Parts: sequence; structure tokens; C-alpha cells
Amino acid sequence: MKLKTLAIGVALSLMSSGAYAACSFENTTPIKSLSAGFEAWKSVTDAMAECGNFEAELDQEFRTKQPSALAANPALYQIGGVSNGTVTPLLNEGLIRPLDDLIAEHGQGLSENQMIKIDGKTMAVAMMVNTQHLMYRKDIFDEVGIEVPKTWDEVIAAAQKIEEAGVVEYPLGATMKSGWNLAQDFNNMFLGYGGSFVNDDSTPNVNSEVGVKALETMKKLTQFMDPEYLVSDSTYVQQQFQQGKIAMANLWASRAGAMDDESESQVVGKVHAAAAPLAMEGGAPATTLWWDGMVIAKNITDEEAEAAMKLIVEGLDTEMVKANNDDAIWLIPGYEPSRLAEGAIATVNASPAPASYPSTSQMGLMHTALGNELPAFFTGERDAKATLEAVEAAYVTAAKEAGVLE
Repeated sequence: MKLKTLAIGVALSLMSSGAYAACSFENTTPIKSLSAGFEAWKSVTDAMAECGNFEAELDQEFRTKQPSALAANPALYQIGGVSNGTVTPLLNEGLIRPLDDLIAEHGQGLSENQMIKIDGKTMAVAMMVNTQHLMYRKDIFDEVGIEVPKTWDEVIAAAQKIEEAGVVEYPLGATMKSGWNLAQDFNNMFLGYGGSFVNDDSTPNVNSEVGVKALETMKKLTQFMDPEYLVSDSTYVQQQFQQGKIAMANLWASRAGAMDDESESQVVGKVHAAAAPLAMEGGAPATTLWWDGMVIAKNITDEEAEAAMKLIVEGLDTEMVKANNDDAIWLIPGYEPSRLAEGAIATVNASPAPASYPSTSQMGLMHTALGNELPAFFTGERDAKATLEAVEAAYVTAAKEAGVLE
């Protein structure tokens, strides 16, 4: 999905209105889905379950399980929850089916901006746009006298003031768990500095001045974090906020609603959101834009595919959005942005705007290489240059095995 399409999608969803019925049919065909486990997915799958004969598996390791599960014949799940960062392996292996015929028959309530088209065919139905953006404790900022940071240099300056004031355990949180999360934080910073992951011939391009600068900035930030940041994923940071342990973090917009969950949060009403900080003046916010949505497995019966599409439509209706408005930046009529959505909207509408995460085979290989090799820099085993050399070597090996490089 192109950046422009994402931005238009958010605008359309904010302006649209409409009313959909509750579950309009009784599902008699057993259907299972496998998706991520954050709050928005729970809301959508709970709505789908109201139709009956539906089982949702919410698993943060979904991206590693989906390819083999959908390659089985018959597939172990009829529906897959994906994003523009996780759909590529399923596309490359031919494990999901085009949806145009099913949408024509059952998807009249879906909007055009939800259709994810690959080579002219609709291969997924998007439900939300997501991005990592700055979430911060407004009460702490007001107490210490800090303006909302617009750049990462300003984030560091703000963190120093918060640390000196001693008003919170750690000024910063970050999704820097070794592996996928750490690689994604690097991706954000690298793109924020204007980096390009691969050259036109698919050779790697991260061992550069921009790559070193991205790592060095990330390292500066860690001095204001929980020393265990290499085990810190999105849930870890969410809980740090909820327990009052941190003052700010570049966290996924999909986690925002949990801040005001009175059953588990000690900071209800205190967390606000702003655009992701810039890595450099004049650049785009140092983040990436993502869509999340659903695909239907290829290796299932037509009857299952039809039932799956009907469930998808029911799960993505206005009634679900109105009941769970703050769980996501929904691409569904009826969505009304809350204060915690303002940061994502500001990020999406920034000029220049951040790039959509590149859903390519090359990026998949690069992301894996980054996740495997970057921890050595943060543990002090290698310097930035040696780490990026190791990333490129790992990428080249994998790219040759995958046929991306000769």
C-alpha cells in the first residue's frame, strides 16, 4: 500500500458514517484465525465470534507460525491476521487467495481504502493503520516544564531533565527486545535519517554513515531506559506506562487504548500522544506506517472461504468500531479519534510523511539480519561499523539462498 493511500484512508474513515447491523448471519462453518495478540485484534475477533463457530488464536509469534500453518493442505487456519510487514512470505509462497469475487458478493460494506491490492488483485482487507509514535506523560511534562519533543535530540534533552527531577523510575521506554523489535526500532531511525536498506540491484546498503548514526542515536537513548531494554517488547513498554514507571516512549498506536484501561492502568488520562520525533531537521518522522488486516488461506474449501469473508465483514463493522473506538486508528466508518490517536494522525499527515514499511522479500531478509546481529552492538561485543558489516554479510548469505542475489 502506498503512503498516499494510507493517508487518504485515515481521512476517509474519520469523515465517514454509517450503521451496520449486529451479526447478520449464523455461521455454521467452523473457521479459525491466527493473528497478533494486541487489543485491536481481540476486539475484532470477539465481534467475529458473535456469529458462532469461530475460534481466534491471538499469538505474538503469529508471523513465524503462519507460513507453515497455511501451507498445510488443508490449511490449519482459514483467516490470517497480517500487516504490510508480515504478508510477504504468504504472498511469495502463494498461500493466500485473491478476494475480489468474495468482496463483490459479501463485502459491500467495506470501503475502497481497505482493499490491499497486489498486482491488481485484492489480497487483503485492511482494518487499521498503525505506527510507532511518541506517547508521553503530560502530567510529568507539565510538572518538569518540558515542551513535547519534536526531534530525537529534544527527546534526549527532555529525558535528562526528567532524570534530574527524579519524578519517575525511567524517563524512556523502547521496544528494543532482541530480534524483530530491535530491528524495527533501527528501521525507524535509519529511515528517519534518510537511509535506504538495499540498492537497486538488491545489494545491502546499511553499512553507511546513516546506519552508524542510527545506531549511535539509539545507544544514547538507552542510558535513560530500564537496563533490561533488550527484553522490552510492546507489552513490556505498555506495562511500564500503565505502572507509572516511564515518562515517554515511541510506542505503537495500537497500544494507546490500554493506557486508559481502568482495570489495569495507574495512569488513566495522563498519557498523551504526539507525532513520532524527527531524526533530522526537515526529515520525515522516524517511524514507518503499517496497515493491519486479514487474508484468507488458499488451501481451504470455497465454502470455508465464503464463511471467512462474511466473518471478516462482520468483524470490521461500525458497531465494532464504536464499541472499541480507542483500540486502533481504524480504517472503518464510524471511527472517531481520541486524544491518544492524535499522535498517529499527526505522524501520518506529517510533511514529509514517513514511509510505509517496505513489504518486499529483500526487506524481510534485511529485517531478520538486523534482528540477529544488532544485539551485539548494544551488549558491547561489536562497534557500530562491525555490527553493520555483520548485518550485510548475513543479508547477502540469506539473499543468495533465497535467489534474491546471484
